[in-house]
Amino acid sequence: MKCPFCGHPEDKVVDSRESKEGEAIRRRRECIACQKRFTTYERIDEIPYMVVKKDGRRERFERQKVLNGLLRACEKRPVRMGELEAIVNEAEALVVDSQDREVTTKEIGELIMSRLRTLDKVAHVRFASVYMDFKDVKEFMDELKGLLQRDSGR
Repeated sequence: MKCPFCGHPEDKVVDSRESKEGEAIRRRRECIACQKRFTTYERIDEIPYMVVKKDGRRERFERQKVLNGLLRACEKRPVRMGELEAIVNEAEALVVDSQDREVTTKEIGELIMSRLRTLDKVAHVRFASVYMDFKDVKEFMDELKGLLQRDSGR
């Protein structure tokens, strides 16, 4: 916490107590450099993380929804839950680290597809078929060909 008087980045907490309504914590702090005291309030961050859908709608980011999609794609595949959890964690970090507290489904989908591509090709194709919303068999075949070409290029 920066001192509002001298700008020094270090302070110590002198006193802490809950506000009357219980919605914030009031902290008395003392600057280590200038010894002046100031008060800060900590509140729960209630602004949700959002995902922007293809049609422009915004929805709250839901870890469980991402995990459910991965579970469907990896059904009956030799993919461990720990690996799926790591992908979900990466997707969540993408949203949490975004400047605007929102990311597009395209960004999340691309991240998931790139992780699945290295993890399990069948799961990748299953996820891609839903995520990319193929209109016909040709689009599906194009994705498969691209996957095969990337594999043979290694």
